[in-house]
Parts: sequence; C-alpha cells; structure tokens
Amino acid sequence: MQQLIYFFRKYKYFLFFLLLEFIALFFTINNNNFHRSKFISSANEITGGLYEKTTQISNYFNLKSQNEELILENKNLKNLLEKYTSKEDSTVRVSVIDTINYQQKYTYTEAKIYSNNFNNPNNFILLNKGKNHGINIEMAVVNSKGIIGITEDVSANYVRVQSILNSNSKINAKLKNSSHFGTLIWDGKDYNIVQLEDIPKQAAIKVGDTIITGGMSTIFPAGILIGTIQKINTESSNNSLDIKLFNDMSNIDNVYIVTALDKEEIRTLNNTINE
Repeated sequence: MQQLIYFFRKYKYFLFFLLLEFIALFFTINNNNFHRSKFISSANEITGGLYEKTTQISNYFNLKSQNEELILENKNLKNLLEKYTSKEDSTVRVSVIDTINYQQKYTYTEAKIYSNNFNNPNNFILLNKGKNHGINIEMAVVNSKGIIGITEDVSANYVRVQSILNSNSKINAKLKNSSHFGTLIWDGKDYNIVQLEDIPKQAAIKVGDTIITGGMSTIFPAGILIGTIQKINTESSNNSLDIKLFNDMSNIDNVYIVTALDKEEIRTLNNTINE
C-alpha cells in the first residue's frame, strides 16, 4: 500500500496531465463528428484485429474436435451414399431410407489408429473399435485414399487389423479401365509398393494405370482405390505389377471399418453350392 501511495506522489503531475488529456479527448470526440467517426473506425479496427487473432487461436485449439466432427460426417455421408447407389431402381425417395428398399450392401464405422506397424514382414494395425461397436473379424478397413487392411482379431473395444503390408495378405484387385483382375500381395520390401499378381498377358496395361478393389470377395466393396502401376514385370507366364499405393502407410490416422451386410448370406449360399 505504501508503495502505491509513493507511486502516486512521485508521478502525480504526470498522472494529472494524463487525466486532463483524457478529458480533452473525451470532449473533442463527443463534440466533433469527424473526430468521433475516426475514433470509432480506429476502435473497430483494433477490436476487430483482436477478435480475429482470438478466433484464430481458438480455432487452432479446436482443430481436433472439428476433425472428429468431419470424420463422423464423412462416415454418415458414405452410409447414405451406399443406400442410394445400391438401389435397383432409378427413383430417388428421400423420405424413406431403409436397407431393404435400397439394397444397401455396406455400412461404415469410423475408427482411430492406436498403433501402426509398417517395417516388419507381417504388419498389424490396432484400432479403437471392437465387438461393442459391432466390429467382427474379416471386415475391410479403408480411408479416403484407399485400402488399409482387413480386421483379424477383435476384443470388446479394440480390433487388430492385418495390414496390406503383410506377407499373408491376399486381396482381390483389378485394373480400373478393364475387367482383368489379380491378387494383391506384398513382397515385404517397400511400404509404399505392393504387387498385383496373375494379370493376363493380353491385358492392356501401362505405367500410371489405376488399380482398384475387384469386389469378388465378401470383404471389400468394388472400386476402392489402391494405387497406380509403377512397374510391369513380364518375366513370368502372367504379368506381375508393382503398385505404388495412394496411401502413405507410415502416416495414417483415421479410418473406416466396412461392414458387408450380405456377407453371411453369400457365404451360406457358396457353402451350399460346394456341398
């Protein structure tokens, strides 16, 4: 308290001068339209700049929640798109959405990666969804850039995914511009490159062609992006292609788990045929 009193005593003339300046400015601004408009304009610019900086800082710290909202919205759009694109007739009925009328074949569940291996011969990925979220084994895992892997082992709240970077991975894939298909594998060398085996010699292919999922299994929907042809190996009886993945498998975070709604029905029918 004594220091405060000492401060006022020491700077009393200067503080009195500032008070007089404030009073003079107050009367000048109130009694002069030009000065008032200039003051308001300057004040708005200053406060506007402060609000802009505050908003930018707030938005930066809210990026995580905004990203999660976008992932959830994207999942809902994927499910809605699947309902419309899978229906047999061309009549659009917005008011009624059900899996029977629209022949929906797949649903999507968003998930986050907890761990991701990509430098071993057999790599796995751990996701934060499990049986409590309707997840089972042999479900496709994808993201916006393409395929990630297939669920292999599931607990109540987590699922282990066999990455496409796994020597045991075998996925049906095809050329986007033709009906020729083969088996997608990984030779364990480069996490950016996988191999597409058993492409017929007569297939019209060139470096840069896009490879997608073939849809001939009960796991992956047809047409999911995989990558582009980087190299064509013609030594064997059928072509073997090196495919550069669209995904950087060392830098993936949020994914979608795909549920094939017709999987059990198709498997039951196939088992009946085989018998």
